[in-house]
Amino acid sequence: MLVRTRSDELFAEALKYIPGGVNSPVRAFRAVGGQPFFVHKAEGAKVYDVDGNHYIDYVGTWGPAILGHAHPKIIQAVRETAVQGTSFGIPNPLEVRIAKLICELVESVEKVRFCNSGTEACMSAIRLARGYTRRDKIIKFDGCYHGHTDSLLVKAGSGALTFGHPDSAGVPAAFTEHTVVIPFNDPEAVKAAFAANAGQVAGIIVEPVPGNAGVYLPEPGYFAFLREITAANGSVLIFDEVMTGFRVGLGGAQERFGIRPDLSCFGKIIGGGLPVGAFGGRAEIMDCLAPLGPVYQAGTLSGNPLAMAAGLAALEELRNSDAHVRLEALGANLEKGMKEAARAAGVPVVFNRCGSMFCGFFTEHPVRNLADAMRSDRERFARYFHGMLEQGVYLAPSQFEAGFISTAHSEDDIERTVAAAALVMKAL
Repeated sequence: MLVRTRSDELFAEALKYIPGGVNSPVRAFRAVGGQPFFVHKAEGAKVYDVDGNHYIDYVGTWGPAILGHAHPKIIQAVRETAVQGTSFGIPNPLEVRIAKLICELVESVEKVRFCNSGTEACMSAIRLARGYTRRDKIIKFDGCYHGHTDSLLVKAGSGALTFGHPDSAGVPAAFTEHTVVIPFNDPEAVKAAFAANAGQVAGIIVEPVPGNAGVYLPEPGYFAFLREITAANGSVLIFDEVMTGFRVGLGGAQERFGIRPDLSCFGKIIGGGLPVGAFGGRAEIMDCLAPLGPVYQAGTLSGNPLAMAAGLAALEELRNSDAHVRLEALGANLEKGMKEAARAAGVPVVFNRCGSMFCGFFTEHPVRNLADAMRSDRERFARYFHGMLEQGVYLAPSQFEAGFISTAHSEDDIERTVAAAALVMKAL
């Protein structure tokens, strides 16, 4: 059994000064029981805790570490930039370089604005959609999480779902009255929402691959339908690619599925591990932002040089390598191995994957939306999580989160993970 004496001491101390001992709820292990470990360092596909234990990491900073932890080119870029200054609050050349690169990589993005988190990006994109259309209603999907913005924290996934509180205290009902929540993968529900709110829908926001209630995939033709119905109703289609952007394809999920949204939200990978967010899209819409237009959005640390340098290094490495070919192959090997391990153990598992994003649900039934995910066996997942941790494999401490593969993972890492899963599932 792993010894985590120092982690336990740190957590006890953290509880005195930090609510719940953590700075983001899902880290607290409440969904799986036990206490979190504290990391000393991370390198490649491994994380090392303060007690000297190490784990194959499939959390990857919740997505940004697509090249693995402490990638040499990212570290070098941050070091070289830091000596020139860590923040300016003044335009810097790196902002222009990475903005141009994003516009080159993502076909639908003609202009982009940087901010400091995925939450900010989604919040700003929705404000922009409302300002552009002069309408108030936003349609979102049950289980899709777009940050902890008041108007979007309605039956959301991620940490809120993990704790069994889909809605958050402190959010007035008036703040969410213009948010329409419907099931994912249900075209009839979308049609009904537009019919019930005729001429009032500013836009639809969607995670193209929902990754905050586990992982489930759009059914064939679903996004083409969303593109058609938003266009027909004069509404804005917003892809929240904070997780999927540059991960499931160099041009994001929209490239993978062949859809051109009006606006896109980004984060995670474009900061190379540093805090960042961005939203972009059609120039006609983006030019509604101040100082050109009436929609206000601002941020002192937006375009921070360290984040820009790190993100530029990450994106250039992805563009100039076979990273996505490798990620797809590693993902396919993991999926094949995990399904075989589950069958051999006689344990019902649905393993959903899109490129290097994945999630295993302990259920016999297909998982295509939040209701399906909620029917999975969470108690069995908790036992599985701790069993894998004991075997040196770190997965997200919640059934309702995605796993992430990096280019730093090796074929041996995948084989070890599958072997660990086979062992653990036999004991469930």
